[in-house]
Amino acid sequence: MSAAGQNVLRILGIDPGLRITGFGLIEKAGNRLAYLASGCVKTDASDSLPKRLGTIHAELLALVAQHRPDQAAVEIIFVNVNPQSTLLLGQARGAAITALVASGLEVAEYTALQVKQAVVGNGHADKVQVQHMVRRLLSLPGDPSADAADALACAIAHAHGGQGLGAISSRGLHVRNGRLIVGN
Repeated sequence: MSAAGQNVLRILGIDPGLRITGFGLIEKAGNRLAYLASGCVKTDASDSLPKRLGTIHAELLALVAQHRPDQAAVEIIFVNVNPQSTLLLGQARGAAITALVASGLEVAEYTALQVKQAVVGNGHADKVQVQHMVRRLLSLPGDPSADAADALACAIAHAHGGQGLGAISSRGLHVRNGRLIVGN
């Protein structure tokens, strides 16, 4: 609770990846959002898969211990063209989620479409548009890296949709042939 009597909520957004996992931490007080931190957890491609997953898990545990977020939001991964890449990405996502849950955080999940819709107003926005809107919404001096921007966008989507300010609707969304379809 802030001095003004508003509840203050720290939200950690995660954009999972095996090579680079983006993170972004924001604070929500009423309808106001404030940037706290962002960056990337990078793994060494020459390391074994278990070591890389362990790095993601350990770095996120340390990040949560340092910043003490109240909630976390993680992007949901859909099947892409390469099934092997999807499997590896899913394992990185699992390592991230287990670190968050092991830290006692409530974890919300959002599709990329939901995140982009909440932040840009267009579910099919490109990375540059997401970076630009994250910069504007959080009054940053420059665009964050693409991975950090995606993580911050996930936290922003949670702050708007996950906290009762107009839940992000998934009605009319479904997966067909590994692709997210809007409508019928």
